[in-house]
Amino acid sequence: YFGCIVGRYGNRIAAGRFKLDGAEYALATNNNGNHLHGGNKGFDKAVWKAKPSVKNNSVLLELRHQSQNGDEGYPGNLSVKVVYALSDKNELSISYEATTDKPTVVNLTHHSYFNLLGAGDGDALGHLVTMNADKYTVVNQSLIPTGELRSVEGTPMDFRKPSTIGSRIKEVEGGYDHNYVLNRTGEGLAFAAKVSAPGSGRAMEVWTTEPGLQFYTGNFLDGSLTGKMGKNYLKHYGFCLEAQHYPDSPNHSEFPATTLRPGQTYRQQTTYKFLAE
Repeated sequence: YFGCIVGRYGNRIAAGRFKLDGAEYALATNNNGNHLHGGNKGFDKAVWKAKPSVKNNSVLLELRHQSQNGDEGYPGNLSVKVVYALSDKNELSISYEATTDKPTVVNLTHHSYFNLLGAGDGDALGHLVTMNADKYTVVNQSLIPTGELRSVEGTPMDFRKPSTIGSRIKEVEGGYDHNYVLNRTGEGLAFAAKVSAPGSGRAMEVWTTEPGLQFYTGNFLDGSLTGKMGKNYLKHYGFCLEAQHYPDSPNHSEFPATTLRPGQTYRQQTTYKFLAE
């Protein structure tokens, strides 16, 4: 999923099933019996209609895709627009919109891997991470939320103060692959996280309208993929910060809702700000 748009539903849905308005829907099960990142042929594998433009000191790329009713098991014809905007302030903003003609669930996100040392130039374990989150969604062995929102206090999940990725990663089985419950009130862009690579002078902030942020540390990279300049990507050679709604939300009424109905417009915006320090 390097650099992909993920949909219709980013992250996991337990057993690939959910109920909506009394009807049960069966989705593709492409991850240990669960549904992951939109199924076997998610939005990452779709061919989008693209239109570049320039506006307000930014270069833009508008992408459009029509997902048909029944696509990977989802109800409704879903019309999606995603706009990438790269500004002269070194900010990459990604704006999403979607509409449907039938009640459905939507959770779009962006799946870039980052390494502020440079692609393939070593692991990211020395990166300093600050996360604006007091809680995270506890998951079972299949990485499906149990429904519990647990405090990060006194755990290796606590990044409220800057900590390196590698300082406590061995205390987390498999490495970090968890959804953080962002501290936010109201709507609009809010600060979610900051990452810096000591010695490089590079830093990145994440701002988003979303309630959650999936922190993934490249646990499944094994060196088999050859990246830029012929460099192989080994374990922990990159990290992801995926702004999203919580995993498996359609099966947890206590989580922020991901239901989209006809007449409504799904909207999401996430901005990655790149800094020199």
